[in-house]
Amino acid sequence: MKTYSAKPTEVTRQWYTLDASSAPLGRMATVAANLLTGKTKAQYTPHVDGGDYVIVINAQKLKVTGEKIAKKQYHRHSGYPSGLSTETLAEVLAKDPSKAIRQAVGGMLPHNKLRTARLARLKVYAGSQHNHAAQNPQEFSIEKIGGK
Repeated sequence: MKTYSAKPTEVTRQWYTLDASSAPLGRMATVAANLLTGKTKAQYTPHVDGGDYVIVINAQKLKVTGEKIAKKQYHRHSGYPSGLSTETLAEVLAKDPSKAIRQAVGGMLPHNKLRTARLARLKVYAGSQHNHAAQNPQEFSIEKIGGK
């Protein structure tokens, strides 16, 4: 029996919708990363980008556990001396709710050449409305992958 290896021409992509208000940030980001990499498919091949499109809605109603809303910090550095900027999760959500989700999902993707293409298939919306109705996205329940 030979090992099956998917080819880029054989990839079929589905559209899925995740609700950010239904599960905590980490659990939702894990499910989104698995869908973007294609690990939920039987023909998963690590070196072929066979993942699906993921639409995350209700980003402004993001759920986090514990005191993360006030204590979780995002750091970035300008490259100049004393150029460190720090923001809490509450400040990030007030400015752009999609940034926290995008960064959480991006951190769970493998750091290779396929990462940017996978992140480009992640669509995040602050409210419950999105403009991808023509693609007929399926509602993906986070409980399907071992959620609580």
